[in-house]
Amino acid sequence: MTDTTYDLETLSIHAGCGPDSVTGARTIPVHQSTAFVFQDAEQAANLFALREAGFVYSRLTNPTVGALEEKLAAMDDGSAATCTSSGHAAQMMVMAALLTPGDEVASSQKLYGGSLNQFAVLFPTRFGWKSPTFNPTDPDGCKAIITDKTRAIFLESLSNPEGVVADLEAFAKIAEDAGIPLVVDNTMATPYLCKPKDFGANIVTYSTTKFISGHGNAMGGAVVDCGNFDWIKYGDKYPELGKPNPGYGDINFAETFGPAAFAIHNHAVGLRDIGCNQQPMNAYLTFVGSETLSLRMAKHCENALALAKFLKSHDKVSFVNYAGLPDSPNNANAKKYMKGQGGAVFTFGLKGGYDAGVKLIESVKLFSHLANIGDTRSLIIHPASTTHSQLDDAGKEKAGAGPDVVRVSIGIENYKDIEGDLAQALAQV
Repeated sequence: MTDTTYDLETLSIHAGCGPDSVTGARTIPVHQSTAFVFQDAEQAANLFALREAGFVYSRLTNPTVGALEEKLAAMDDGSAATCTSSGHAAQMMVMAALLTPGDEVASSQKLYGGSLNQFAVLFPTRFGWKSPTFNPTDPDGCKAIITDKTRAIFLESLSNPEGVVADLEAFAKIAEDAGIPLVVDNTMATPYLCKPKDFGANIVTYSTTKFISGHGNAMGGAVVDCGNFDWIKYGDKYPELGKPNPGYGDINFAETFGPAAFAIHNHAVGLRDIGCNQQPMNAYLTFVGSETLSLRMAKHCENALALAKFLKSHDKVSFVNYAGLPDSPNNANAKKYMKGQGGAVFTFGLKGGYDAGVKLIESVKLFSHLANIGDTRSLIIHPASTTHSQLDDAGKEKAGAGPDVVRVSIGIENYKDIEGDLAQALAQV
């Protein structure tokens, strides 16, 4: 079921999953198979030439992974989706389709630390993809770095770890005027809080490891094709999509597959050549976890807002970055793009600085100290010494990961227990 007139709560349960036509099973099975038998030689040839849809080899397509892709596309009102082995793999696959050596991607300064490293170090040094940066609070600053070599704008809808809510419509207008796609990492917000396509985004990426899965038990990423970018019009910029492709008998993906061109290319070329496919078991676990996304996100956000208010008034806390707070500089954008909420992940500063942050981390009992977000459990980390440790001091400050900053990902436990644990830990700082 892909009827997007249904609400997210319904789509997250029903999209991608109907009763099995053979057994009548109501939930999807795990197709733990590397390859699939062809009906005959003609079907095999058609599948390899992209003249027919079907399953060939699990690096390219798999029924379990395909069910998750259908669900994710429906939840974001996209034309199609492609699942990958991780969120980083999703970003790599997007850029590999859009950029050639010497091209540029304008990227946000406020990203997850691993993404900052990917854009600032890996892409330019290994692939020749330059990545000038902009502050997501300053659309004009982004516009100023767009050149004739720019092939995409990349940002997080809700930034990790600082929780900045980007003015998506402003960035979409800049991208549209430049004739380039706006790529939005929506991991922190999820479709529950924000559907980037509604505000002009062209491509949406996820680390499904986080809130989509929700239980900390399955690695994965995804790319949702919004189906709203004119690859043919800009074929000279994007020959992989808008020009004859020599890797597939000179097929033109945009002409042949229309709104799903980018997603089909991601399967036929991205997964084929990069090999970053999601495993069937991980797709199954993510599929099951995604069914409760709306219920979990509501509780995540409720708990996070309450804890942000508590920390805001604590005498050992110097600041709280949570867009859901009325006095947050991000609150106006949160109301416009995030249903007025700030998500489940936020940062706060300790008056005692670096040492206080380390002491707090070592004093929690209920919170888990680990490098993940989006779990049902409450999580805590000190970004400056972990997720953003590769950056210099100035880079850490730009990313919202200064030495005094602590990041929390608030789970769905009883709120009093969450607050109680941080209260006793703060008492020891």
